[in-house]
Amino acid sequence: MLVIEVAAALIRDAAGRYLITQRRSGSHLEGLWEFPGGKREPQESFEECLRRELTEELSATFTIGKLVETVRWEYPDRQVVLRFYECHLESGTIEPREGQAMAWVEPARLMDYDFPPADRALLDRLLA
Repeated sequence: MLVIEVAAALIRDAAGRYLITQRRSGSHLEGLWEFPGGKREPQESFEECLRRELTEELSATFTIGKLVETVRWEYPDRQVVLRFYECHLESGTIEPREGQAMAWVEPARLMDYDFPPADRALLDRLLA
């Protein structure tokens, strides 16, 4: 079975809201909301992956903080291992660079958005 390793960012603003983005059309799980990040390349650490992905997706530079959670999820055609890290804006302005929708959402409202099952597992823990 295909195993995909993903690093994702838990980015909060001064008001405590989380940054989420919507998956682009044509991608696996298109249209669903997620925490920004992406697939790890061979020989790349999860932290390196996340710094690269966040700059590509959001045009800003971020400090990668502590690992908050690791979620393993099996889809019919693949297994995803998601590592969620606390991240903080280091420099630049956060702007979506790939045409994706973006939203700052209060923790209590995260469940109002349609997330993939692997991300939902984290939401349950964040809101507990």
